Amino acid sequence: MFRTLDWFTVILYLMLVGCGIFSIYAASYDFDQASILDFNEFSGKQALWVALALVIGLIILLIDYRVYETCAYPIYGAVILLLIATIFLAPNIKGSHSWLVLGPVSLQPAEFGKFATALALARLFSSYNFQLNAKISNYFRALTIIFLPIALILLQRETGSALVYISLIFVLYREGMPGIVLLSILCAIAWFVITVKYSTEMILGITLGQFIVFTAVMVIFTVMLLLYCRNFIIGRNVAIGFAASGLIVWILSSLGIQVPGMVYFPVVLTAAIVYVAIMMLHLRISKYLVSIGFVVASVIFMFSVNYVFNNVLGNHQQMRIKVTLGIEENLRGAGYNVNQSKIAIGSGGLTGKGFLNGTQTKLKYVPEQHTDFIFCTVGEEQGFVGTVTTLMLFLILILRLIFIAERQHTIFGRVYAYCVVSYIIFHICINIGMVIGLCPVIGIPLPFFSYGGSALWSFTILLFILLRIDAARKISHD
Repeated sequence: MFRTLDWFTVILYLMLVGCGIFSIYAASYDFDQASILDFNEFSGKQALWVALALVIGLIILLIDYRVYETCAYPIYGAVILLLIATIFLAPNIKGSHSWLVLGPVSLQPAEFGKFATALALARLFSSYNFQLNAKISNYFRALTIIFLPIALILLQRETGSALVYISLIFVLYREGMPGIVLLSILCAIAWFVITVKYSTEMILGITLGQFIVFTAVMVIFTVMLLLYCRNFIIGRNVAIGFAASGLIVWILSSLGIQVPGMVYFPVVLTAAIVYVAIMMLHLRISKYLVSIGFVVASVIFMFSVNYVFNNVLGNHQQMRIKVTLGIEENLRGAGYNVNQSKIAIGSGGLTGKGFLNGTQTKLKYVPEQHTDFIFCTVGEEQGFVGTVTTLMLFLILILRLIFIAERQHTIFGRVYAYCVVSYIIFHICINIGMVIGLCPVIGIPLPFFSYGGSALWSFTILLFILLRIDAARKISHD
């Protein structure tokens, strides 16, 4: 097994956790010059977590690879029970009930739910004669595995950890989910951001956000008719109808006659939908129904955004989103961490201030810098060169894991590998986006860098199970 082990990935892992220890030391370092391995310091504790993680990784490698597929469902069930118990047993820590306190150690079960969910999803896809698109019930089974831990973690009031599991949608896409579903998810995110961002400016009697979404829906509807349904005539006619109606509204507006947007857009879209529906019944092609459904769902979703934003999200969540979108600054409240983080990263310049020389870091301007905001330490002390090097290490790791995923001879191995890739990509994108102000602050750690045993062990288990499965690929193929 050790001869077929992917040592390149192991080396990348060791490099990342090593850089993480030094970054945590830099983030928590003060002027008394404590040792990096001092167990009273965060870096010393992290070094201990890394040592234990390596022991866990070795144990995982020594276990027969078939155990992970055989015991996938029992492991998933055990973790689900642990998540349920956490709701009732975990103390209230900063408003959430997600940490189990075991003497001097605190563990977050939501982190360990990642590898359990990945194993269960891979086991489902490797079931005899299972094909995602064969029956609608197969989608239900896969989504149940994904959304059950999400629901339980939300009950723990840990939104950030719950959102990570949504990244497994990309696994479903890799295994045959239609691209239109992924497009709809991405559009839903875009519609939410646009509607909230431009909710105060008005045009044609509607908000600028609604105007942009309506226009985008028209464009996407036309493109779907041309490329997805592959009917040039119908797509051309709809495009001409949209363009002609827009021209008429512009002419009327020039003459001083205002056509309310809340009248224009619904009427034009309804006319286009009726036309496409008639052609669908005539040609008996069901693909047109998907395009129509996309338009209807987009409009309904757009009108529901304001209600969800104002009535479902908490005040602190609303403020974080507003700060991220630039609607409000609130530099002394929700925007303080991000503002200080951007100052720290920007002050690093090209090559940084040098190891242990970061002033923003030393003076503790950035709260939680050793955990969720660890990346700004890299930016301040190592500068642009250091941040790019860190991102390149992550990119090489991701590309290597995709390569490993594609060379698997079993469905179980491939699906599990893509689960690992999805988790890591999501964590990296959201954490770094959060630190530089592109994403709301939702408390997601940077893999292998952020301080904490639960997250480190979780990623270690995820990665080393994959390495064990990959090391046995020749045996399983034979």
